[in-house]
Amino acid sequence: MKRTIFGVAAALAVAASAPCAHAQSFINVLTGGTSGVYYPLGVAIGKIYGDKIPNVKTQVQATKASVENLILLQQGRGELAFTLGDSLKAAWEGDEEAGFKTKLDKLRTIGAIYPNYIQIVATAESGIKTLADLKGKSLSVGAPKSGTELNSRAILSAAGMTYKDLGKVEYLPFAESVDLMKNRQLGATLQSAGLGVASLKDLSSSSAISVVAVPKETVDKIGPPFISTIIPANTYSGQDKDVPTAAVVNYLVTSSAVSDDLAYQMTKLVYESLPELANAHAAGKEIKLETAATGSPIPLHPGAIRYYKEKGLIK
Repeated sequence: MKRTIFGVAAALAVAASAPCAHAQSFINVLTGGTSGVYYPLGVAIGKIYGDKIPNVKTQVQATKASVENLILLQQGRGELAFTLGDSLKAAWEGDEEAGFKTKLDKLRTIGAIYPNYIQIVATAESGIKTLADLKGKSLSVGAPKSGTELNSRAILSAAGMTYKDLGKVEYLPFAESVDLMKNRQLGATLQSAGLGVASLKDLSSSSAISVVAVPKETVDKIGPPFISTIIPANTYSGQDKDVPTAAVVNYLVTSSAVSDDLAYQMTKLVYESLPELANAHAAGKEIKLETAATGSPIPLHPGAIRYYKEKGLIK
């Protein structure tokens, strides 16, 4: 009887300790609108984590992108988020005008990914061909609390304009903006995303478009983290020439509440799964391990630092 009681007690003790030894981690991946670039890349990352990190359950959440993602991370409502570099800097500094009422001090960077291209596309019939042509016309500047909307303000300001100079301002995600353009209810949309964004491909395949240039001198007025670049010819149907524009680097960000071991695995699996990310979206082809540890306006997570030291990127 004593042996039996001891055996039952031992079994219960093992059972009670098992959840601690094999506790399931949860990774909520914060992305953006489903027609943008963050979402398909986030889905790919979520699958990689679910398949390759033991005892991990993943979820991919569509959001209003950068600003909302960073606020959710600070609140403990996500473990990995996509964000633009300028939004990340604003969050760390507590820039209230950018949408951050306080400094978001729990944010930690996993790594740099691909650049977001500022893509201003107008319907041909709108007559919008330059930034100056936007005066008095209708423009969708991106969803509220999105990095795109912050980019819109910066670009217009550098071009000597504010929202008051526009005929009408719409605060819409990518797909909704394109729907209005197809219905002749909107002249142009500014979309900050990787090249080949689905919404603009859809628009250019069904309507004649004009891709509006952002000249280098305009980009230089904004300064870092904006850089001057080009949208290569034939990125979209009917775009037969290279178009100058601005770009901002995107980052994958986590929270200081995420353990060093989990952050290490999250970092390692992103940069050792680049072919899968390239298959998920063309922007994935621009993610490079060589530049992953560079340029972040906030500290890297200790788990990410451990991985970059292993790869010789940080001494």
